[in-house]
Amino acid sequence: MINTFIISFKKKLVKSLLVLMCFVSAQQISAQDFHLSQYDAPPMFLNPAMTGMFDGHFRLHGHYRTQWAAVASKPFTTAGLSFDMPIKKFGAGLQVFNYRAGAGQFNVFSALLSVGYDVVFDKAQNHHLALGVQGGIVQKSVNFDKLTFGNQYTTAGGGTFDTSIPNGETYSNTNYLLHDINAGALYYYAKENVRLNPFIGFSAFHLTQPNETFYGNDNKLPIRYYIHGGTKVNVNAKIQLLPKFIYMKQVNAQEVTATLLLHYFLQDSGTYLIFGPTYRNKDAAIIEAGIKKGSYTARISYDVNTSSLKNASNYRGGFEISLTYIARKSKPNPYANCPRL
Repeated sequence: MINTFIISFKKKLVKSLLVLMCFVSAQQISAQDFHLSQYDAPPMFLNPAMTGMFDGHFRLHGHYRTQWAAVASKPFTTAGLSFDMPIKKFGAGLQVFNYRAGAGQFNVFSALLSVGYDVVFDKAQNHHLALGVQGGIVQKSVNFDKLTFGNQYTTAGGGTFDTSIPNGETYSNTNYLLHDINAGALYYYAKENVRLNPFIGFSAFHLTQPNETFYGNDNKLPIRYYIHGGTKVNVNAKIQLLPKFIYMKQVNAQEVTATLLLHYFLQDSGTYLIFGPTYRNKDAAIIEAGIKKGSYTARISYDVNTSSLKNASNYRGGFEISLTYIARKSKPNPYANCPRL
């Protein structure tokens, strides 16, 4: 009887902690922002400097991710849409993302406008430095009535949470609106028909550190930093390799992700096949596959959980899918293009 009670309590505690981790920063501490495994698929999500840096009339991107279905009563989901276009050496775009986590319906909605500018350093237009800035609104909300807290736990019925018991929390609001400003820079070598096309970028988010809290206290949203880079390796007419990495830091939360993608060209159908592994330190091993044909690029990936939560999740992590459409120009772009990131 006691063992059954302990097992039941542990299972309920794990699920409750997963929900609470998503917004506990609003009370006393800071937490890490949501992240993606296909972090470079929505370009303005990675770096505002990538706004409009492509060969085409416009770019439309859709993204969806779901994770922790194995351990949470309500999976954590991410959904986003973005649109951007080049205007001579400038780029302009809009990105909308919505994040929802757990039974408490913790929700983050963001709408951000981006502007980019491409600086060319040489007459051959091979060396580029793209600069970008992004600004907009972020709205956060949570339904406290859907959450359970430690002082609501009761041993009745073998162990359960009784929501009729006061939760003991004192909060001033259940939603708030923030203003957000982000910026970034990206160097890339765009010469065609060469073996290597390297790139490296830096971006910073929440530059104004807006105050975020459900409890009415002073709690600044910390700046999130990205350093990302890699190189496109043109092995031959059919094969491209793309080793790349990203380092993320937000206060004490750090993350390193390394990827190696293979792009294989099927000449008869004019199609690229995309495949490769990704490793995110102390968190997940990821496998990704995709296809690029004409104006469309579709990518799908799955996270195998390798963190300390793997015993509860049974190694099941997150599923992610993205689709990008670029309206191509009938004539070559007079400006050299950023290598595929």
